[in-house]
Formats: sequence, structure tokens, C-alpha cells
Amino acid sequence: MNIILLSGGSGQRLWPLSNSIRSKQFLKLFKTGNDSYESMAQRVYRQIKSVSPDVGVTIATGEDQVSTIKNQLGDDIDICIEPCRRDTFPAIVLAATYLHDIKGVGLSESIAVCPVDPYVHDDYYKAVISLMKSIETVSKKLMLLGVEPTYPSEKYGYIIPENDLSISSVKKFVEKPDRISAEKYIEQGALWNAGVFSFSLEYIIEKSHELIEYSDYYDLLEKYESLEKISFDYAVSEKETNIDVMRYKGEWRDVGTWNMMSEVMSENVKGNALLDDKCENTHVINELGIPLLCMGCKNMIVAASNDGILVSDKETSGYMKPYVEKLGNMAMFAEKSWGTFTVLDVQINSMTVNIYLKENHSMKYHSHEQRSEIWTIVSGNGYVVVDGEKKLVKTGDTISVSKGAKHLIHAQTDMNIIEIQIGESISVKDKHIFLETF
Repeated sequence: MNIILLSGGSGQRLWPLSNSIRSKQFLKLFKTGNDSYESMAQRVYRQIKSVSPDVGVTIATGEDQVSTIKNQLGDDIDICIEPCRRDTFPAIVLAATYLHDIKGVGLSESIAVCPVDPYVHDDYYKAVISLMKSIETVSKKLMLLGVEPTYPSEKYGYIIPENDLSISSVKKFVEKPDRISAEKYIEQGALWNAGVFSFSLEYIIEKSHELIEYSDYYDLLEKYESLEKISFDYAVSEKETNIDVMRYKGEWRDVGTWNMMSEVMSENVKGNALLDDKCENTHVINELGIPLLCMGCKNMIVAASNDGILVSDKETSGYMKPYVEKLGNMAMFAEKSWGTFTVLDVQINSMTVNIYLKENHSMKYHSHEQRSEIWTIVSGNGYVVVDGEKKLVKTGDTISVSKGAKHLIHAQTDMNIIEIQIGESISVKDKHIFLETF
């Protein structure tokens, strides 16, 4: 059995912590120990593996999330990389073809597709495993997981089953109704559409060839940008007649806004912050190195990062997207497979960055044509390679890298580095990667 986790998102509804390269599923907001936190992606992966250690997990995502995923889940995690965003149907087809052509998964294997970012308990993934087992034993070609609603939401699509049994044929689908209509659908036994699908690998491969002309994974990859943007629901689910829905009753939350996220956070404060005793129902998340004091705040969310500071009523925070779009700021923090970087200062011809490099990790051997760099080792030990010359470095050392020079840093212990980039044009696109290893 294999699970495909769909990981997308533009990172605007949980600003300023989320951004264009750091979507909500990567924010470490869920406490797991005294000083330890995990992200939604880490939580979901841990839950799946605790429920079914042998199930295969592949993450379907874009290139911009690969480094973060490897940083949080390890270098060995299976990732199917979309060349560009084309909605859920093309993403699922690409991942399924990847499983068959690249990973060698058999056509008879059952597959489940799930979002990477719901807040659920372990029994949710037990239901997903049951869904995959059911697809192996029943005559249905496609099965869905429907969540029993707890209120008439206007934010979710609905699945209306034929009856109220644990597994039922699907009567029809409804797209995000208004509140009054949602109440009527719930009276009819409607379920929230959780975006969870199960089918055999053979089914989705055959279905994909009906709708897309391609020969194999590499051919599909080459044609991907030309594919129609279309959801799996529109392309497949709503047209399939041989389809069932499995009823799920339990914890299921979409924590896509600060208001909803605060409901599942175990603490009111994360980071260097203090609330006085007159604060009520207020949550503070501070990623900055300076303290944050809140006094007399009621029903508020305060979030601070290098990208900006949000001070908002909780309910109003769900409507911030158009305002964040107006800001148009560059991402000031990102996770990489080797660690993290934080932008400290941006000037006309220079940018200062704090780099954290994990022990036994290194950057790729690369060069820049438009800028030079100066590294100062703030803490830790390792070695640098500049144009093939290897040199040990330690706390206090400074290294200069000229334009066009090939270079890398390897950390023998955890390292913190201040990097000053200098040039008339400073861009993430100004990077040439070389295959040499050291």
C-alpha cells in the first residue's frame, strides 16, 4: 500500500510565518516535548508511520518545497516533483506514474491520496488504511473518505451518500454551499469532502491515459506544463459511477488561518514573549530575537518573524490574504536540506544572511556570476572548498569568495555563519551548480 501526500500552498494565510517558500505545513507550531516542536508535515508523516510502519509514503510537491521537506523529513523521503502547478489531477497522475515507472510499484497495489496538512488524530489514518484495504476487496473502482460535519461550513465541499451506512455509494457532490444550503445537506447525511481518494494503481494509470496522451513518466514530465489545470474531483470523482464513500467520525480540522491554528496549539506563547494577566484568548508566536510584550489583549493573534509582524483580531485574521498580497515582500526565512537561512539586512548592493548548517551537511558546490561573498564563522567547525582548494575553518574565521569562484561549506559540527553577498545584482537565480564532491 502507498500513500501520496499532496503538498502545495502559497503561504499567505499564516503570514508572517508562512511565505511563498514556507507554506503552513512546514511551520513548527505543535509541541512534542519540553522545547521541541514539529510541523504539520512532520506530524502527519509521524502519524502515518505509527499507524502503518510499512506503508509507502510519497510526497507530491513543487521544486520550491523540496529542500524544506528534506530538512524536516530526511533526505530519504520519496518526493515526486511537479515542474509547475497544475492542480490535483495532474499532480496525482504524475505521482502515480512515478510510483509505477520509477519505484516499480505493481498495478494491483492500492493507493490513497491525502492532503499533507489536516489536523487529525491517529484514528484518521487508521481510516485511510482501512479505505485502501477496502479498495482491494470491494468491486468499487474509487473510494473516498467523508468526514461527518460538526457544523454547516461554507468552506468545504460536500459528499452526499446514498445511505447512512459506514460505506455507501455516492449520490452526488456539492461544491462549497452557502450556510443555509449546508444545513440542508447535513440533514440529508452529507459529509465533508476531505480530499482523500483511494484506488488501485492500475485504475489511475488507465484513467490518466484516457485523459492525457503520454507514454511514460519522463514523457509526462516533459509535457506537464501544457496540461490542463483541473482538480481530481472534476476530472475523475464527479464522473465516476462506480464510487463509494467511507464515513469518518473524529477529529478533522483545516488549520489554514491563525484563528483555526490557535485552537489546536497547546500553548498561548511560542518564542520570546510575555502576556500580562489581563490578556484573554490571545496567542503570540515570536520568531524574532527580541522580546514581545502584550498587555490587555483580548481575542488576538500576534505573530512576528523576519518577514513582518501581524497584530490582528483572531476572526479578522482569516481575511488577511489580499493585504499580504499588497505587501509583496521577499521571503526572509527558508529551510534547506542542509539547514536554514535568515535574511538579516538588504541594501542596494548587498544582502546579509545568517546561515545555519546542520552537522555533516554541506551546500552544493556552486558559483555566482553577479556577486561575491564574505563568510564569517560565528560558531562551529567544518571546511570550505573554493575553486578546488579545501581549508578547515572554525569560529572566528573569515573567508572571501570572488565572483565566479566555485565554493561550498561542509559542517563537521552544527555551524552558524554570517554571509554578506555583494554585487550590483543579487538574485537566487544567479547560481550555477557543479557535480564535484569533496
